[in-house]
Amino acid sequence: MKVLISNDDGVFAPGLKTLAELLEQEHQTLVVAPDRNRSGASNSLTLDRPLEANRHANGFLGINGTPTDCVHMGASGLFEMAPDIVVSGINAGANMGCDVIYSGTVAAAMEGRHLPLPAIAVSVAAYQPKHYETAAAVVRDLLADIRSLNLAPRTVLNVNVPDLPLSELKGVQVTRLGHRHLGDRPVSTQDPRGKERFWIAGVGDVADRDPGTDFFAVDEGYVSVTPLHVDMTQYSGMDNLGCWLEAL
Repeated sequence: MKVLISNDDGVFAPGLKTLAELLEQEHQTLVVAPDRNRSGASNSLTLDRPLEANRHANGFLGINGTPTDCVHMGASGLFEMAPDIVVSGINAGANMGCDVIYSGTVAAAMEGRHLPLPAIAVSVAAYQPKHYETAAAVVRDLLADIRSLNLAPRTVLNVNVPDLPLSELKGVQVTRLGHRHLGDRPVSTQDPRGKERFWIAGVGDVADRDPGTDFFAVDEGYVSVTPLHVDMTQYSGMDNLGCWLEAL
């Protein structure tokens, strides 16, 4: 297969390197990633300036933009390969529950939704992972038979892997997204010139880690695979909304 690899941790991230080195053994690969860490960039496109692409000694392309920019450009055929699939990662830190709204890792995969095969976003559930190679092996195994997977068009697989040796994984579970509580308030600070500035605080605590959720699976030592879809319509609410609008 022709695999476009991207991420949101940046073109020099160890997870990206581990993933690319394994997948290039079996597939034609192209790596296009942000030139720096763009975690939390979500699905943003850069529209207020032109972008630059710089090829590094290892062949990876670094773009001075967002993860979505990288896949948008890489999937277009600009860089001598028209990919069949996008694989985004390996992210340092899980992308579960509400995290997917903000995640640049998931956004990069989402930008590959129009390609022939379902895009994959892959994360390790640790902020300082010790076992990137485990997540890379999981992706390798998913790609081995992905052509036979029957899913709705524009589906993305969100994969979260416990930070364990491959031999210690208990298996794979199909999961739904869990939920988090609201994050902490932004933290106020003062720069050396006396101007007040703010740090966005960390994510909220987990509110729903019931069996069947991505949080539960990873906590129990399983790989979580959640099918995501770009269609954010809440179909169950359409009838109630229609009745409410008619009454206005």
